[in-house]
Amino acid sequence: MAHTCRGTINLSTAHIDTEDSCNIVLSNGGRTYHLKANSEVERQRWVTALELAKAKAIRMRNNQSDKSELHGTLKTLSSKLEDLSTCNDLIAKHGAALQRSLSELENLKLPAESGEKIKAVNERATLFRITSNAMINACRDFLDLAETHSRKWQRALQYEREQRIRLEETIEQLAKQHNSLERACRGAPGSAGSTGTTKGSVQSSKGEASDEDEETEYFDAMEDAPAFITVTADPKHHRRSGSNLSGASEGHPEDWNLEDSVFESSNQSSYNESCKDLLPKKRRRTRIPDKPNYSLNLWSIMKNCIGKELSKIPMPVNFNEPLSMLQRLTEDLEYHELLDKAVKCESSTEQMCFVAAFSVSSYSTTVHRTAKPFNPLLGETYELDRLEEFGFRSLCEQVSHHPPAAAHHVFSKRGWTLWQEITIASKFRGKYLSIMPLGAIHLEFHSSGNHYVWRKVTSTVHNIIVGKLWIDQSGEIEIVNHKSKDKCQLKFTPYSYFSRDVPRKVTGVVSDADGKAHYVMSGTWDEKMECSKIVHSSHGSTSSEGKQKTVYQTLSPKVLWKKYPLPENAENMYFFSDLALTLNEPEERVAPTDSRLRPDQRLMESGRWDEANVEKQRLEEKQRAVRRRREAEAVEALEEGKDYEGYIPLWFERKVDPVTGELICVYKGGYWEAKDKQDWSVCPDIF
Repeated sequence: MAHTCRGTINLSTAHIDTEDSCNIVLSNGGRTYHLKANSEVERQRWVTALELAKAKAIRMRNNQSDKSELHGTLKTLSSKLEDLSTCNDLIAKHGAALQRSLSELENLKLPAESGEKIKAVNERATLFRITSNAMINACRDFLDLAETHSRKWQRALQYEREQRIRLEETIEQLAKQHNSLERACRGAPGSAGSTGTTKGSVQSSKGEASDEDEETEYFDAMEDAPAFITVTADPKHHRRSGSNLSGASEGHPEDWNLEDSVFESSNQSSYNESCKDLLPKKRRRTRIPDKPNYSLNLWSIMKNCIGKELSKIPMPVNFNEPLSMLQRLTEDLEYHELLDKAVKCESSTEQMCFVAAFSVSSYSTTVHRTAKPFNPLLGETYELDRLEEFGFRSLCEQVSHHPPAAAHHVFSKRGWTLWQEITIASKFRGKYLSIMPLGAIHLEFHSSGNHYVWRKVTSTVHNIIVGKLWIDQSGEIEIVNHKSKDKCQLKFTPYSYFSRDVPRKVTGVVSDADGKAHYVMSGTWDEKMECSKIVHSSHGSTSSEGKQKTVYQTLSPKVLWKKYPLPENAENMYFFSDLALTLNEPEERVAPTDSRLRPDQRLMESGRWDEANVEKQRLEEKQRAVRRRREAEAVEALEEGKDYEGYIPLWFERKVDPVTGELICVYKGGYWEAKDKQDWSVCPDIF
């Protein structure tokens, strides 16, 4: 259907799944319908009807060609008709000549048998001429019909085009009205009672303005999320008996006390600073050129991309930040010291708290970062060698282009290794954009062998049409220690204008293999994470949905992670953190495929955006040419009956992960050795 009113699902891009014998699930983007038939036979009839309708919808979508396309088709038809007319004239001419020859043959005095044969041939030639004429006439009628209908099609297309433009203008107008109404609603004193005004103040203190109110309906309720209430116990009645978190203040060994932890963290930071001063630390840059003030309407580009995979849309650098996806992935290591602390933990549940805080910390850089990173070229790499300063080395490589996938490997001499392969799936939904990172993150501690696995949550960019862009994170992260079977379930609460909760809230529980809860995690993904040791748990009252909430009695919370403040002038430097400012700093001895050497990104960082856009097009065309060459080689190999391996990453190899059973790109070695020798002969020329 051409209609897209509220509640409809576009069949051409819908997924039709069958859950069990009678259930059907229809999903498309943010909308899912669960349908139930009376019997298996009825369900099968519905599925068949839906599949047929989907095929028809796809055909309709493909057939909605443009005016120019119709003109082109008609031109081709006309030229073919002219060809046919020429052939007709030739057939008539040759046919007449043939019949003359046959008549001459008939007049010759030949044996009776030959005369009969010539007569038969003559008849066949006449039939052939009649058929040819009929075919030419049919073709002429076909063209007349096509011309008549084309005028109807053009009128219909023009009408549809005007309707679409009107609809776009209406949507934009509605969005603007909605925005101003919301602002007026927030500004009105006591308009929504006391909660309304306090909510407004909480939101503004966060420095963000939301343009979403009804959008909350798109997020499914997380039914398995642990529903619990935390009550702080009186520390006098609870001795810690050595089960405190490692590194807690030595002053009061028996109390889990907030003052102690704050005191301890401030001591820790001053100790860290003095340690850093002792190291031969390389001076890194603390600023980049200010972002130029280019105005560009995002909606003008995005309105043609609804429902498309974002990586396939050529976007100008105006929407980018001067970092590649590989560098953004490396930014996950900003709070690497959480993993250094986790190494020293004695119990695995205690270690899980630090791992959970680390998994949340990677989102803290995203809160103001609404620009998109550069999509890396196939074979592009990025290294971050901080072995001397912080004890770790990180390497990323773009291992696939469609879908875009990056492999990442980090080794720390302080006792841990992290690896991941992340594919970014993204869909534009009109008012907001969903970014779904797919793939597991692995973390292993060398001495204990504890192996943690988790996945990232969905990021949503709001206000694409109008208003200030803002980012939200929503969903659940389940972290599993595959050695001890400990688990941590973290829930990222999606933002809702009507919720009384703190925005960007994250809550969770750390439990052991038997399901016994040990710690409660709480905080926000843009500020800090705390954990509280559970001393007692009991079942509380039943909630309005009929679910029983668990009440956890805990000791005072301890701050595990706190976000670093942004550098001065960050708002003019893409809101980069101190680490992000150093990621694209030119460095010697890196591989020729390193993101720091990417020319369009370098020009963009310098503020030369027009040149950067030209360079970006050149690089993408160069990459397309290489892909075409590879496709031609594959076809050739297929024709010759040979095997064709396809693209093979340089520093990573595909292996089945023994823990998850997934096919994943893991580091095969050789990069740092090549760097030591400065032998980059295996690297492709991608820039």
